[in-house]
Amino acid sequence: MRRNRHKQIVRKRPQDKLKEKFHAYMLNHAHGLFSSLGRLSRTPFTSTMTVIVLAVAIALAGCFYIVVANIQQLTGNLRTSNQMSLFLKDHINDVAGQKLAEQLAQNANVDSIKFIGKKQAMDEFKANSGFGDALNALDSNPLPNVIQVLPKDVLDSREALDNLMAEFKRMPEVEFVQVDMQWVERLQAIMRIASRGVTVVSVLLGFAVTFITGNTIRLELHNRKEEVFISKLVGATNAFIQRPFLYTGFWLGFIAGFSAWLIVTIMLLILESPVEQLSSLYNSSFELLYLSFSEFILMLMLSSGLAVLGSWAVLHYQLRLIKPE
Repeated sequence: MRRNRHKQIVRKRPQDKLKEKFHAYMLNHAHGLFSSLGRLSRTPFTSTMTVIVLAVAIALAGCFYIVVANIQQLTGNLRTSNQMSLFLKDHINDVAGQKLAEQLAQNANVDSIKFIGKKQAMDEFKANSGFGDALNALDSNPLPNVIQVLPKDVLDSREALDNLMAEFKRMPEVEFVQVDMQWVERLQAIMRIASRGVTVVSVLLGFAVTFITGNTIRLELHNRKEEVFISKLVGATNAFIQRPFLYTGFWLGFIAGFSAWLIVTIMLLILESPVEQLSSLYNSSFELLYLSFSEFILMLMLSSGLAVLGSWAVLHYQLRLIKPE
């Protein structure tokens, strides 16, 4: 019985050792994580200035991104400005025009259809043109029946829009098709430039975050050079020595990312009321988009990751230069 108990105890020892190593490993990392935060708090002025510079750089990228997102939302609301107008031939009456509109509504490339009869078109023209008295002198209504067509995905494909126009022009009931192609092309070009501009600016600001954090960690390493030298004398590895510095970079990036989110949110809150007033003047229901929760988490991850990357690059180079004699 004693031998069996002794064997059971021996079998448990490897598992216990693994658990102890794991707990020691986690405690070591937790100590490095919170001790680095405490070290930052002991130099509040330097840490605050670094975080502010990083936060401004990240906030600029976030502002460009959210501006483009709101412009894309606005272009989605302005899609009715890119609709096609199908002017029907004179012999097409209201009943035939209404049937044609119902037929066009079944087209897979059409989002919505609106039929405007001759009488309705004349009434709108009188109300908006200011020539009501002169128009009353006309013997007959010269305006044709019109079908307004809103294509699907009009901002995405010029070729699809051209094909749809050609299909409508081939119809025997249609006299001609009118659409502002220049407006569509300009809007497409503006959105492409804006999207690429955001990408370029974000990459540049990402490099700025990496280099600023790396330079901060380099100065921190220089100030603790004697501590690093002694650690190397007692046999500490570079991986062990750089751990607290990496956590310092992580905290700088994390706090800067959160501060950047606050900056972007406050700016949007300041602009929200004037934007809503301007939107109401144009009878629009446009509302500002804010950073979503997933975008907020992504901002924290990117800012922390870039800061850690910059810290690691500097430490990987600098620690190789420090050699105990």
